[in-house]
Amino acid sequence: MKSNAFDSSMMISRRGFLSAAGLGIMSIALTGCGAEGTAAGTKGSTAGSAASSSSTSVRVASLKGPTTIGLVHFMDQAASKDSGLANSYSFTLSTAADEVLPSLIKGDTDIALIPANAASVVYNKTKGGITCLNVNTLGVLSVVTADTSIASLKDLAGKTVYLTGKGTTPEYVMNYLLDAAGIAGNVTLEFKSEATEVVSVLASDPTAIGVLPQPFATAALVKNQALVAPIDLTEAWDEVSEQTGDDSQLVTGVTVVRNEFLEEHPHAVEEFLKGQSASVEYVNKHPEKAAKLVVEQGILESEAVAQKAIPACHLVCLTGKKLKQALAGYLEVLYQADASSVGGSLPADDFYYQA
Repeated sequence: MKSNAFDSSMMISRRGFLSAAGLGIMSIALTGCGAEGTAAGTKGSTAGSAASSSSTSVRVASLKGPTTIGLVHFMDQAASKDSGLANSYSFTLSTAADEVLPSLIKGDTDIALIPANAASVVYNKTKGGITCLNVNTLGVLSVVTADTSIASLKDLAGKTVYLTGKGTTPEYVMNYLLDAAGIAGNVTLEFKSEATEVVSVLASDPTAIGVLPQPFATAALVKNQALVAPIDLTEAWDEVSEQTGDDSQLVTGVTVVRNEFLEEHPHAVEEFLKGQSASVEYVNKHPEKAAKLVVEQGILESEAVAQKAIPACHLVCLTGKKLKQALAGYLEVLYQADASSVGGSLPADDFYYQA
């Protein structure tokens, strides 16, 4: 399994942000999917009156990781000669967000599935040139260990936890959750450069505790039956949100569109999002069938791992009010930790596609 299968999908480094921003920003410019979306939202209703409903080619960019797993059924449909779709779709899968963002900024990509904080960065760098259509993936991080005494975050007090993501979202998420649990000053976070290094530590030391993303967490459990995943950080975040009443969620990936494309082709965006919503539903309901598609698309190498990992990837399609509730609070946490991680400032309301 390639070590970048998750890291490229979950996070982008500060250097990557600056690299994308330094390209020279061009002037770039829906529907929701699922129950919270409609066929024409605030921006879509304005654009739709002047836009053509003729068929067009839609360029979609995404990453080889959890944020694309929910899209595989639609990708398979779009590749069929009898797809029944009004528009054509081309999909480009990259191993790093740094490869996707320049294409989005230059206007070579129409729709992109990217890390949530990267979307905020692009929004700021393009002066509001993109719109966030939905949250497509919630958190994909879990605590993994062979230590059966670990059952909750509070049990990490006095322990060393191995993880990746120094100076990026995994570090900020852990700090936020440990602080909420009241043990921020009593847990040592030791960072590794790759998830495979964390897996190696867990394999060599039965007392070790790690935080792993999907699909590495599932792959580690499959390979070493002594390991368990007692804490899902998505669920831990939900518990904090319930206590604080802020309705935020731990978010990994979002779907964005260039505003120029949205204004010119609202019907194509509508069709894509309907297909995406149906695809997420299919993958969640049929992980054994979806796993085959995940492997065919080159996202993962093992169908067995893909099938077991899908439920832990928290694939969703949150739109409308749920989109803003989930994402705004998450971005606020990152902003408080490091403003540059979201592009220097939080997105305005027009970032969120509202029905």
